Amino acid sequence: MHELSIVMSIVDIATKQTQQANALEVEEIELVIGELSGVEMSSFDFAWTQGIRDSVLKNARREIIRPEGKAKCIDCDAEFTIHQFFDPCPYCNSHFVSILQGKEMRVKSLVVK
Repeated sequence: MHELSIVMSIVDIATKQTQQANALEVEEIELVIGELSGVEMSSFDFAWTQGIRDSVLKNARREIIRPEGKAKCIDCDAEFTIHQFFDPCPYCNSHFVSILQGKEMRVKSLVVK
């Protein structure tokens, strides 16, 4: 389950930022996890519950932004929504697409106290 390692990396980031700010804990965390990032959200939620115990995130309010997948067809230049990496272009049926959005995975902001 790579979701647990993702959660533990987020805990590490939050811990370092909290220490740099001379704070005690995180009040709020905002995450961006794209639809195409490969993160299974139910597994992530379970891993989150387990991973934040006894950490600076234990009482944090969590907000997750889920950008949808967007792609551009290399053959016909059309832009469209994509739900899986290998979805074809809905206009010309080409599989040669460039992913524009949806792979993001980052900590957008932290509010510490």
